[in-house]
Amino acid sequence: MDFLEHDLKTLQEDMMEPFLPSEIKTLLLQLTSAIEHLHSNWILHRDLKTSNILMNNRGQIKIADFGMARYYSDPPPKLTQLVVTLWYRGPELLLGAEKYGAEVDMWSIGCIFGELLTKEPLIQGKNEVDQLSKVRSSRPPNPIASPTHPSSL
Repeated sequence: MDFLEHDLKTLQEDMMEPFLPSEIKTLLLQLTSAIEHLHSNWILHRDLKTSNILMNNRGQIKIADFGMARYYSDPPPKLTQLVVTLWYRGPELLLGAEKYGAEVDMWSIGCIFGELLTKEPLIQGKNEVDQLSKVRSSRPPNPIASPTHPSSL
């Protein structure tokens, strides 16, 4: 078994500045490659979050904690919706879906992406109802109003 020195959550908490865009790109390429491998073998992780992503000092990551992982199929089997840590849980799970697939892991990856950019979880609901409300009311940033957007320079 490999030893990995960090998990992304603790590492981000200890960092003074967020990851650089190039570092985020590298981390997301590794993460999506790993998830693609799982999904191509019909495995859902179902609990992706920064504390379940381990990283060594060379920047290589591995996914951990497969306690909620399950095989799935097409059509999807009936599965419990009480999976995925609340802040990384997709709307279909919050609405009680019992049949779902790879999209639950992909939603979590999007939440992880936002967290890597901001150093904080993207949507921090207090419970399922609050989480769903925050998901529904969240809007993507307006790129035109962004001070870094080319049209603003």
